[in-house]
Amino acid sequence: MGARTSHAPGTFSWTDLATGDADAAKRFYTGLFGWEVDDRPMPGDAGDYSMLLKDGKEVAALYPAREGQPTAWASYVTVESADSAATRATDVGGTLLGEPFDVMQAGRMALIQDPTGAVVAAWEPHGSIGASLVNTPGSLTLNQLNTSDPQKAGEFYTALFGWRTEEMAGDPPPYWGIYNGDRMNGGMMEMPPGMDAPSHWLVYFGSEDVDADAARIGELGGQVVLEPMDVPGGRILAAQDPTGGVFGLFAGRFDD
Repeated sequence: MGARTSHAPGTFSWTDLATGDADAAKRFYTGLFGWEVDDRPMPGDAGDYSMLLKDGKEVAALYPAREGQPTAWASYVTVESADSAATRATDVGGTLLGEPFDVMQAGRMALIQDPTGAVVAAWEPHGSIGASLVNTPGSLTLNQLNTSDPQKAGEFYTALFGWRTEEMAGDPPPYWGIYNGDRMNGGMMEMPPGMDAPSHWLVYFGSEDVDADAARIGELGGQVVLEPMDVPGGRILAAQDPTGGVFGLFAGRFDD
């Protein structure tokens, strides 16, 4: 369940962590998820791009942040052409954070900022499809946009990736499902008024038991920032690793 040999265009397919302390991040996440680490040297003196493996399959990566780069998990969306996605993004109101570029033989990518300030990566796969295991404990399972303007963001991503957003039934605050074709592809919610954070994508990993993981996060030097709570289909929490990276955990009904 959850094994992948390709990702359809418009699908979230990869995540990596830029961190100011790669060794501390490795200790934390291997302790939490049981990930294995495969360090791969990057060109020049950029350090290692550390592939994170679950059951031998690539699920995520981490690497040393460049000077001035914040510690954060990035969300990648598969596209047919990174260059075309970059052009389209600027046409529909986004901002291109540099020109599209090749990532060695793995693929080509573009960093795009939506009109509300959140950043997403467009990934054109060559040697790497991204994650080869998703929607299981210890792997990428949901990407959620926390935004200052859900309507503006929804219109932008619909124009860019062809997504459909649909408000989900339930108690407030409002929550929108993001669909790529007929498949649930992510989520979106409005940030609470007064929240001191820019719009951003939050990466969720699968968990067998978020309550048990909440205790382990503290033991490993992290901090739970949103206590475990019930949501439709399961239970979630949000946490910060010891290097400052924020992520979510989800336990419940996983898609195939």
